[in-house]
Amino acid sequence: MNYKLIGQTVPVVEMTLNNGETVYTQSGGMAYQSEGIKMTTNARGGVMKSLGRMFSGESMFMASYTAETSNAVVAFASTVPGTVVPVDLANHPGGLIMQKGAFLCAENSVNTSVAFTKKLMSGFFGGEGFILQKAEGRGMLFLEVDGDVIEKDLKPGEVIKVDTGNVVAFDSNVSYDIETVKGLGNIFLGGEGLFLTKLTGPGKIILQSQNIKDFAGKLIPFLPTRNSN
Repeated sequence: MNYKLIGQTVPVVEMTLNNGETVYTQSGGMAYQSEGIKMTTNARGGVMKSLGRMFSGESMFMASYTAETSNAVVAFASTVPGTVVPVDLANHPGGLIMQKGAFLCAENSVNTSVAFTKKLMSGFFGGEGFILQKAEGRGMLFLEVDGDVIEKDLKPGEVIKVDTGNVVAFDSNVSYDIETVKGLGNIFLGGEGLFLTKLTGPGKIILQSQNIKDFAGKLIPFLPTRNSN
């Protein structure tokens, strides 16, 4: 499988497949395809895994695209302005933990499953729900990032504190926790929310410069209402 990234505002990953190669995405994730691509939709991994994906905010069903001839093309587009990040899971032997909404598409050799946070507080107050996703196996995985991508390699014991909505993915050996913002003035007047995500190395982390939920919230005052003239 060969791929190329097209565009900068709302980018597309275009894949050229050899005969018999398969890639998959969430239902509705495909942008365009050439002749010679066969699509199948199923509960990838069985009913339990598909239910887990649903609880993590993804589609219950996955769409697979298999090349029936060489040099067949299929492309997947991001849903909001941002970046598509290619990840070779060979460089992440323990797998990669992703926030919901980060998965765009992957080779068939990549497996995705739910990943429960280790601490209840992280799940209930993390802002991304109690369940995250884990990608493991060998092959290429493509992540959808809101805005620009920031990648950091944390040293053992190195800590970074991030607004929860700006976390995209991190190595499975990175410790993940939630920290309460200190000080009543900071909580009520700081405008940064009550909780921060605390990531502790070693391992690689992927962040995004835009939090689409915060961006959508800023647009609400400007949206027309029924009482608007």
